[in-house]
Amino acid sequence: MSVGTAFHPVTAPLNRKQQWREWSGYFASSSYADGHDIEYNAIREAAALIDVSPLFKYLVGGPDAQRLVDRVITRDATKLTAGRVFYTPWCDEHGKVIDDGTIHGLDDGTFRWTAADPQLRWLRMNSAGLDVTIDDVTEETAAVALQGPQSRAVLETATGASFADLGYFRRRAATLKVGRKQIALDVSRTGYTGDLGYELWIDAEHATALWDALWAAGQDHAIRPAGMLALDVARLEAGLILLEVDYTSARHAMNPEQNYSPGEIGLGRLVTFDKSDFVGRLALEREARAGGPARRLVGLELDWYGIEGLFSNQGLPPAISPVVDRSPRPVFVGGRQVGRTTSIGWSPILKQSIALASVPPSLEAAGSKVDVEWTVEGRRGRVHAAVVELPFLDLERKRA
Repeated sequence: MSVGTAFHPVTAPLNRKQQWREWSGYFASSSYADGHDIEYNAIREAAALIDVSPLFKYLVGGPDAQRLVDRVITRDATKLTAGRVFYTPWCDEHGKVIDDGTIHGLDDGTFRWTAADPQLRWLRMNSAGLDVTIDDVTEETAAVALQGPQSRAVLETATGASFADLGYFRRRAATLKVGRKQIALDVSRTGYTGDLGYELWIDAEHATALWDALWAAGQDHAIRPAGMLALDVARLEAGLILLEVDYTSARHAMNPEQNYSPGEIGLGRLVTFDKSDFVGRLALEREARAGGPARRLVGLELDWYGIEGLFSNQGLPPAISPVVDRSPRPVFVGGRQVGRTTSIGWSPILKQSIALASVPPSLEAAGSKVDVEWTVEGRRGRVHAAVVELPFLDLERKRA
């Protein structure tokens, strides 16, 4: 049975229609407002608060903590010093991705590890022979994403500190004044929206105080709570992948087709061979020597006039769902299926139907032409699409 996160006492009254979904055993809001478009607009034009507490969180410590991190992830963990944050995949011994997430270098030499799926057993299995401690701090650590162009102003008002010098994928400790007390929290310049944003990590007992402080600070900045539907649109525009949607965890794969290497899901750039040994290295080296993976993740822009034509053929006005479709659709070249879309949706800011798709390497180059299946009133048709560079939306402010 699902339970509320530490923020639930303050988020539940804001959820007008009580639209909840399950996320790792917790209630997560699908949409707070009648429609999620207003929440999406807050992410892109103002400031939004997103409860991300259901993420699995682990604290890795001890003399060999960095060695364990380096042993498991595909990036060079010796560069993950205090104050830095890595986004990275980690693989099984066959070089297939188990999960992806962020790892934060904390000031005391420990590491905060976040993941979409449970990883405690995996981390402990790979810690053999190392002097490390691995603690599951999921329930005791609350997390909220503060995203949008006004997020920095809101954060600085709430904390009374400047964050102008906190760089992209960096973190630092901060405090929040609650009454006469100063409450410790950690701030990372990270997020899942492709916009300027921060993620705030705090002891669960102080979660509601943090939300209230951010909410009060955001009233002059049109702040809103945002749910999973709005977040899904933003992450698609940013070209960010989702576990069990854009790829299947190697832990859950039921056949070889459901196994993905980092290079097959757009994360090949995060594989470093110029480092110590890591799980899956030999398999990934063999893949590289063979010319790379047999599938590549690409972005597609779908032809609007093709979509309109399919509706017109049935005497209907064109209609596109504002919700991201996570079900796969066939991708064709000529009469042959060559791949599939994984996430497809409408970008409000780009005024374009966009999709992430898995295709052969021959179609990876920008400008490659394909067709995507599109069904109108039960009748299947095809829409022309072109491969484009990812991300679809690349906002300078997310890094500046």
